[in-house]
Amino acid sequence: MTDYPHHPGAYRVDTAIAAADFIAPSVPHLQKQILDVLTDVGQAGATGDEIAARLGWERFRVRPRTSELRLKKAIVDSGMRRKSDAGISSIVWVLPAYHRQEAANG
Repeated sequence: MTDYPHHPGAYRVDTAIAAADFIAPSVPHLQKQILDVLTDVGQAGATGDEIAARLGWERFRVRPRTSELRLKKAIVDSGMRRKSDAGISSIVWVLPAYHRQEAANG
């Protein structure tokens, strides 16, 4: 349970720990789906809401996975921001290769 981000995180509450353990086998597949979206969108990147929309997921399903992927350095904050469905400025996630390319060209 303490191997975050390689195991889903959870508050120290029995139900949260049980939920994290329950979803753990699915996490690599869920993360791959997010990485596939970011591969498809390339340097334009995608916000959590945009990823959720492309995958047909609820927003709450994306954010824990992007946090794990960020800590694993599989995705990075592009520095760009776009409005979320709620109208709040949101991080635009990209694959690391696009972040470096943008930084080199900027």
